[in-house]
Amino acid sequence: MNGQERLIRDLEAVIESKPAAHRADSLRYVTDLFVSQAANYTEEQIALFDDVIARLAAQIEVGARAQLARRLAPIPNAPRRVIHSLAFDDETEVACPVLSQSECLNEEALIENARNKSQAHLLAISKRKTVGQAVTDVLVTRGDKSVVISTVENTGAKFSDGGYATLVLRSHGDDQIAAGVGARPEIPRHHFLKLLTVASQAVRVRLEQANPQAADEIRRVVREVANRAQVQSIADSYEYSKARKMVAARCVDDKLQLSDLSEFATAGQFEETVVALSMLGNIPVATVERALLQERTELLLSILKVTGLTWSEVKLILQLRVDSNPLDLEQCLSNYERLKLSTAKLVIDFHCRPGKSAAS
Repeated sequence: MNGQERLIRDLEAVIESKPAAHRADSLRYVTDLFVSQAANYTEEQIALFDDVIARLAAQIEVGARAQLARRLAPIPNAPRRVIHSLAFDDETEVACPVLSQSECLNEEALIENARNKSQAHLLAISKRKTVGQAVTDVLVTRGDKSVVISTVENTGAKFSDGGYATLVLRSHGDDQIAAGVGARPEIPRHHFLKLLTVASQAVRVRLEQANPQAADEIRRVVREVANRAQVQSIADSYEYSKARKMVAARCVDDKLQLSDLSEFATAGQFEETVVALSMLGNIPVATVERALLQERTELLLSILKVTGLTWSEVKLILQLRVDSNPLDLEQCLSNYERLKLSTAKLVIDFHCRPGKSAAS
């Protein structure tokens, strides 16, 4: 037994012989001894300190344990059993310094702590210099808003694909979380796209301001997402769902006849006409609807040309236009007759292209 080990053994004997009232003083003495030479102790010597300090810490008040946690937390080779005990202490002033700083806690311990302890414990973990994906998975799922924001704003935190999916869900209706998630430089593009569908305009502006070099890309993505959102919104609406069922009932061998389209248009059935044109021309419902809402007729005439309608059928569709400005039917007829099928397809392709918004 070397001199240092003998000293610790002797110290343990003294501690055991002292009354409980003096345990806090004894703990400070032992802690001072460890901290002063921590870098020089062997693993065996640290294990001896671990045993002595653990016994003392179990019998002292909260304030003394908190002081112990603050002193041991920054030390890379601190006694591991003591560190683990402090990290799982119910008193947050004891646990938090260790949870936020100690390198002696492995990932398994952090995950267990995050799954079972208080939100204050989770918040402390979120502030660590580095936080692995398995740990952040728990933090962003179980943590409250302050935990999520702290984790997202920690540049040393790493997120799994599932973690990002959870963050996007939690961003819905919360500008602070959304802005933090969107500001992560490594966020996968598909999650960024989903984030923009739930982020407010204010958050989108903030993301542009924070990343001026990517402003054009962000605006392009926003337009793309907005168009996708509109397409999905229209396709899922009650009116179009009902219209789709009615049109499907007219199909024979999954095919719709032009006569059915004419019947819908003659009856002034807007949604059914839109769905029928969509099916006949293999064009998104949102694009057809937009064509009927616009003042200009280029897109609408192109859709009708691709569908193969006669002029009498075209006039029926034109009557359904929502725009209140009267049309010059003779000019429309001239434009329709001169419009080449290849040109019509190009016009439709342009309006269906990703990034074209409803206002385009």
